[in-house]
Amino acid sequence: MNLTAVVLTLNEERHIADCLASLAWAPRVVVFDSFSTDRTLALAGAARAEVLQRPWDNYAGQRNAALQAVDSEWVLFVDADERVTPELAQEVQSVLGASQAGWWIPRHNYLFGRLTLHAGWYPDYQLRLLRRARARYDPARPVHELVLLDGEAGHLRAPFIHLNYDRVSEFVAKQNMYAAYDADGLRRQGQRARLHNFVLQPLRQFQWRYFALEGWRDGWHGLRLSLLMALFELEKYRLLWRSQRLHAPPAR
Repeated sequence: MNLTAVVLTLNEERHIADCLASLAWAPRVVVFDSFSTDRTLALAGAARAEVLQRPWDNYAGQRNAALQAVDSEWVLFVDADERVTPELAQEVQSVLGASQAGWWIPRHNYLFGRLTLHAGWYPDYQLRLLRRARARYDPARPVHELVLLDGEAGHLRAPFIHLNYDRVSEFVAKQNMYAAYDADGLRRQGQRARLHNFVLQPLRQFQWRYFALEGWRDGWHGLRLSLLMALFELEKYRLLWRSQRLHAPPAR
């Protein structure tokens, strides 16, 4: 078996059955679970997937552990809310004999039930098909994980289907989490929030999303996404401002 498809899970009963059905072509499928408490494991068993478990620490740690847990030459990482189309499955199989150390795969992101091809949501390349012995994840990047690849990576054409966010509230909660993570990263780098950041950074984000990345092509949907991403940029600097005040030395 020169390919293992790996799906990281933690309480993914909503998505796991359809995800595994889209991987029926793979010679080996591993559900790398973080001790789910819902029906994830039962559904994985019904799909005859192999289940391995490890306590969750972060994305980079989990993916590195999965790379060590399998012995195939290639690993295809698939998120539970992603689907592999027949076209992508065929393309993946066609490149396994190539010399590249990894392959970037584009994604079709569905936000609030709508395929979103502008405002930065496509092609959204993900480095997910990896030659196992030549790839690892940077432990310094626990979120927005970064693959450290020993060799060149190619680009596939067929996309994942990514069922990203169904509801605006779900989107807002996740982006607020990312804003907090990014604000903490800026603080650790020694950056400080300035008053002009609260205007210029959200404005730049909106202009980039809506005009440069052509969010306007998606009509109201693109406008809403561009405005929301500008709002999260504002939230990032608000959190950085609050953090630097909390960590400021006491006045003498």
